[in-house]
Amino acid sequence: MITLVTSFFSFLQVRHYNDRFLQEFFHPTSPLSHALRLFVEAVLISFSTLWIVRWSLRGAMHRAAHWIKELRLGNSHESSDPLPKSPLIDPLTKEVRHLATSFFAARAAAEAEAKLRQNAESLWTPERLKEFARSQLRDKPLFVISYREPYQHIRRGRQIEYIVPPGGLVTALEPVLRACGGTWIACGNGEADRDVVDARDKIRVPPDEPLYTLRRVWISPEDEKGHYLGFSNEGLWPLCHIAHTRPLFRSEDWELYEKVNERFAQVALEELEGTEEPWVLIQDYHFALLPRLIKEKRPDARIALFWHIPWPNPESFGICPWKKELVEGMLGADLVGFHIQYHCNHFLDTVDQTVECRVNREHSTVNRQGHATWVKPFPISVAFTQDASIVPLSAAPPDKAALLKGWGVQAQYLGVGVDRIDYTKGIIERFRGIERFLDKCPDYRGRFTFIELAAPSRTLIKRYKDFVAELDAEAERINNRFKTMDWRPLIVIKKQHSHREIEPFYKAADVCLVTSLHDGMNLVAKEFVAARGDGDGVLILSNFTGAARELRGCLLVNPYDTDEIAEAIHRALRMDPQERATRMHMMREIVRDRNIYRWAAGLLGELARVPIHPIGKTLA
Repeated sequence: MITLVTSFFSFLQVRHYNDRFLQEFFHPTSPLSHALRLFVEAVLISFSTLWIVRWSLRGAMHRAAHWIKELRLGNSHESSDPLPKSPLIDPLTKEVRHLATSFFAARAAAEAEAKLRQNAESLWTPERLKEFARSQLRDKPLFVISYREPYQHIRRGRQIEYIVPPGGLVTALEPVLRACGGTWIACGNGEADRDVVDARDKIRVPPDEPLYTLRRVWISPEDEKGHYLGFSNEGLWPLCHIAHTRPLFRSEDWELYEKVNERFAQVALEELEGTEEPWVLIQDYHFALLPRLIKEKRPDARIALFWHIPWPNPESFGICPWKKELVEGMLGADLVGFHIQYHCNHFLDTVDQTVECRVNREHSTVNRQGHATWVKPFPISVAFTQDASIVPLSAAPPDKAALLKGWGVQAQYLGVGVDRIDYTKGIIERFRGIERFLDKCPDYRGRFTFIELAAPSRTLIKRYKDFVAELDAEAERINNRFKTMDWRPLIVIKKQHSHREIEPFYKAADVCLVTSLHDGMNLVAKEFVAARGDGDGVLILSNFTGAARELRGCLLVNPYDTDEIAEAIHRALRMDPQERATRMHMMREIVRDRNIYRWAAGLLGELARVPIHPIGKTLA
């Protein structure tokens, strides 16, 4: 504002002297004099404007140049940003800020790596994964295929914005593509997705700092209903989770499941064209047929299929009418990965009983029609790299009261759960465990509140609609039993939550409950641990999750046993601070060491060691 006022008065002063000069040297009635007057006035105003702009920006640019110099020398900090705020150079300052942010991140990573080398430790970081991937892929692009996309574009009024869809798959894979680059092939589901892609249905992402390519695949609502909602989530999902919901298998859904797998194979083959020995990572149960479809056309491709959900015993899987076709499709991969060895064993048993093959259990391989498939466990994790998330001593403690205030609730203790609204997550069982806790420990009534951050999911499926109604009814029943004027035991917040919105609840909670009835891994447990840089908080974890085999500092429970859940909550709230700190430190070390970058490195490293044998060729 000061600059604008100064510029205005300078302009008036220049105009005043300009008028006096012209009046003295030119006769006002002559046409020639009038033209010369206008010319000289224009020249003087132009020079005056340039002088004013230079004068107003010179100081700011000088400070910015000094800051960039100090940045280069390592003497500057990210919080000190003297870049000028002017519409004239906004695009330049925006890019400089992005460059500075990248520089600070790279410097922090380099410092962390140096500390690790000094301590003889080996932590996987984005930079280390990038170098490892470069050495393994030998500059070949990485292709990732999943049903869910990492970014959706939506309309807000006249503007197009992007969101990150919820779910563990996106949480896990996005950091890998950021580190390695390549192409992510996924279904375009956002209402504005078509408006932002190029002629080949591609867009560079992340939108703020593009690091890899997203190739969107379009399928019709009918195909989505049969493939995704029908066969995948009414058939395979309950079949694999054994959560006492009957799987539904319809022939029309199977036909559309085949159709969508073939469509994705066509798109993938287009993307692989021109790349020798491409690397392909296929994700999850939506694409069981895809490995074989790609391998038959591109026998030189290195293909890994990672199955993010549990694999049931062969007797349970045997009820699927198309079990043979699914298994044969999966065996087109060179490497099939699960979270834990237990699921690998079930898969090998299923293969042995379903198709004619040779299973080598010592090496966890399947040989069929001259093609070998390795079956290995790769426990997935989150992007927790170093102790940067440790809360500084000067930081204010999490404000429970502020989180509860909007709901008209006051409580001394806070519990949190974060889930998609899914019958496999044990949310109703969790609520009943909290009810049992308040029955057995009445002195905690009015003092303990549990917040469930519940993301609506698959709402077009009847079982999920019914489950939402069951959840609401159970929460209302329990609240009606115990609530007072300024307190109730359960708060259910049903919406899609970003990681930024969830993190304050993780940090403020005394206890986090993860009570899945069956889960391949469950990344909420690891996210909670990664968020607790203060070393506090207690994790109560279901026995039936993959995470239960890693996070040894948690309190394990049977989610069907309400008394066990109640006792675990009571123990967590009464636990000695030193024991809480010891348990959390143990779990943080595990999550820090076995992070998502280590998962990706293990998968890529194992795929690199697998000898490639085309389907139908005889093994040497």
